[in-house]
Amino acid sequence: MDPRDNVHSWFGASLLDERLEAPKEQQEFRRLWLGFMTARVMLGLVLLLLQVTLYALGQAPNIWLALLCGSYFAATLMVRVAPRPRRLGQSFDQPWLSSIGVDVLVFTVLHLLPGSSINYAPLYALPVLQAAVLGSLTLAMGTAAGVTLLLLLHSTWQALRGAGDATPFFIQAALTGAGSFVIAFLAHQLSARLASEQQRARRSQHAMRIQQQVNDLVIEALTDGILVVDVRGTVHAANPAARHMLQADARPIRHTPFSLAGEPGWQALSELAFQVFTGRGDFHHADIGIEHLGQGNRRLRVRTRMTTAHWGESEILCVMFLQDLREMEARMRTEKLAAMGRMSAAVAHEIRNPLAAIAQANALLEEDIQEPRHIRLTQMIRQNAKRLDRIVDDVLNVSRAGHQAAAFDPHTLELNQAVLRICRDWAQQTQSSPMLGLHLARTPMPVNFDPEHLHRVLVNLLDNARRYASRQADAIQVHTQLQASGQVQLAVWSDGPPMDPSVEQHLFEPFFSSESRSSGLGLYICRELCEGHGATIGYQRARRIARDTLMDGNEFFMSPRRALAADGPAPVLSSTASP
Repeated sequence: MDPRDNVHSWFGASLLDERLEAPKEQQEFRRLWLGFMTARVMLGLVLLLLQVTLYALGQAPNIWLALLCGSYFAATLMVRVAPRPRRLGQSFDQPWLSSIGVDVLVFTVLHLLPGSSINYAPLYALPVLQAAVLGSLTLAMGTAAGVTLLLLLHSTWQALRGAGDATPFFIQAALTGAGSFVIAFLAHQLSARLASEQQRARRSQHAMRIQQQVNDLVIEALTDGILVVDVRGTVHAANPAARHMLQADARPIRHTPFSLAGEPGWQALSELAFQVFTGRGDFHHADIGIEHLGQGNRRLRVRTRMTTAHWGESEILCVMFLQDLREMEARMRTEKLAAMGRMSAAVAHEIRNPLAAIAQANALLEEDIQEPRHIRLTQMIRQNAKRLDRIVDDVLNVSRAGHQAAAFDPHTLELNQAVLRICRDWAQQTQSSPMLGLHLARTPMPVNFDPEHLHRVLVNLLDNARRYASRQADAIQVHTQLQASGQVQLAVWSDGPPMDPSVEQHLFEPFFSSESRSSGLGLYICRELCEGHGATIGYQRARRIARDTLMDGNEFFMSPRRALAADGPAPVLSSTASP
């Protein structure tokens, strides 16, 4: 997660943000360089004003001294306004000459000019400091040695002129030179120490920034909702899972902070936060309900933890962990049924042997009986034994590893005829003829699909639609159509209410169901059977015309592979048929 994005970080705006990060090395050098250049300009201005002040006080003007101070001020100002700072090298190079060299030369001339009663030796501290901070230790020591040498030469010149006792001049030169060496060494050591600490802090900030970004990504990807709430009930941070649990479709949560008291449906959560802050009882674990307008009530399990705000702020915050109880219960049921599924595969394998014995005994029995009533009974046994055998094969295929890569034996059937036959049988058995409407394509559509597998898929979809549909006419509709791309589509539509998003995303998972009495295998088997025949299956919220009104409903659609050629001519069906 890029801190520059307009996204609320879970750790708040801090020094870890690149916008507030310490300057890079080049920026730090430029800041120091500008500081020294500004000091040189100010010093030049002070020297120039000093000459003006001395003249105003009645002292005889020194034209050469005034010209030197004015020239120095102009030179420092020109370097200060230069567009780019220049780094000092390891020796007395051109950048050294244009800045430090000019200072040493001007201060030396000021020191040597006759008629001056001012001691300009302390001014040498500026070039020595500049060389120590902006350059290397060698350059700093060299500058200090040059300053000491110039002072000693000046003292020698004073002694040769015979201007009294030269001892004080040599002592002053020695002390000033020693001070220059000490300043150069200490300033360079402090500068190097600060640079090292700065690099270490920058590396530490980089590591912490990476850790912050990883933490933000982990929190954003959590399936559990996370809220950070203050004592006033204001939510300062909410991950996508929490927003999904709290928001209604009409009023989605897009920005933080927001108040829990702003929605009547969040009243239970707001009261829980208040009770946690007031410390009334043990509220670290509670089950509450969130009311969504038009979507029913969502039951949540909330765990709370108290913490302090990030970066040492004194405000206490409450972190709430939200879990959807329905998903928790469904996953627990999934784990239990998964174990049952593994057992059912073993049981199906064991059923095969006695089932084969029943089929064989029935075949032998058919050879000896003559009565029509007994013959019908043996036929029923034979048909249901075959059907059980196919079901056992399907269960074993679904549970067998690598099933998705294996395809069922190819069959070709005419989709409209098969759908018409299956729907009529289903409507007669479930007594659902008034609520079922068939809308079959006029064009014959041969597809590659096993008839028995199509029967299982379509009956599963019809049973699922009947469970949630109203009992009115056209509450369930079956459509077949040939799309513009040439793809065949079979759709089962019902006028039931919209599915909860948490249920929709797990529709085709095995053993997942929103109802406690359902095993959650129906849609999973439909998907496996479709994929085994190279077909696709899906769900969407679609509109269909029912009872002369365009209505929203739930629609499951599958797209079987179209056969290259039909086995025989198929009759043309009307676009609308009743079972």
